[in-house]
Amino acid sequence: MTTIYVTRKIPDVGLSMLKSKGFELDISTKDRPLTKRELIKVLKKKPYDGVLSLLTDTIDGEVFDAVPTAKIFANYAVGFNNVYLDEAKKRGVTITNTPGALTEAVAEHTIALMFAVVKRVVESDTYLRKGKYKGWGPELFLGEELQGKVLGILGAGRIGGRVAEIAGKGLGMSVIYYDIKKSEEFEKATGGTFRATPEEVLKEADIISIHVPLLPTTTHLMNAERLALMKKSAYLLNTSRGPVIDEKALVEALQKNVICGAGLDVFEHEPKLAKGLAKLPNVVITPHTASATRSARDGMAKLVAENLIAFFEGKVPPNRVS
Repeated sequence: MTTIYVTRKIPDVGLSMLKSKGFELDISTKDRPLTKRELIKVLKKKPYDGVLSLLTDTIDGEVFDAVPTAKIFANYAVGFNNVYLDEAKKRGVTITNTPGALTEAVAEHTIALMFAVVKRVVESDTYLRKGKYKGWGPELFLGEELQGKVLGILGAGRIGGRVAEIAGKGLGMSVIYYDIKKSEEFEKATGGTFRATPEEVLKEADIISIHVPLLPTTTHLMNAERLALMKKSAYLLNTSRGPVIDEKALVEALQKNVICGAGLDVFEHEPKLAKGLAKLPNVVITPHTASATRSARDGMAKLVAENLIAFFEGKVPPNRVS
């Protein structure tokens, strides 16, 4: 019997698929990420054939060595920066992810953050709930209109493309983008135009939305120098990975009005926030919930199950990373 360790419970649809194939599942009973020490300890208890991991799990050489019988780690996430791919390759371990299922959810959440920060929704809500509202005023919580503004996309993948499509076709925004190479598919879907460097996008756009994977080359993609290139009236959105922004530098930029505001769903040192970030009125923050829709999370559960099933049936998993 194929035995899988699941580091944290995922939606039942995926677990049911695995059980229907006769897989034995051991699921962590803790409703939180396991520490690395806890994970290693539990993996040593059985000769597991595979592991279903989450983006909150650090999967490095020590973890692989704790369960040498496991030849696949199926990551319940689009990103896989939590997995040491070089260490997996050394040990002949297959790594998979779950792309595509959360594209619409994350794109819509990005648009929601854009509306919230540009229209000052959270500021207004807090003001009203505190009993400060005394009546209509001609300059009370002035925000911006999005029609005609320039949206700058950093990372022209599935999610970045969908955000650009909604903004361009639905809101009448102009779209520019940067990626490591020009994308005809992106341009056809969004009407967007390519810029050769991130700096060009930063200088021109009214809204910057980040959609890059977390890599050594994208860590602190947005640092103090690049934040300073943005317009003072511009807004920064991030629903990708927290460390692509130097969060300390962002707090300082927001405090000093280097940029106008930000909408963030991910953070550099989750679950901790940089000092002062939560106190800023010109930032809207959500707790890494951009993909938190039933359909997206169920879709991810199906994909992670399909990857495991394919692997143990001797096929190439549909979403193999390495």
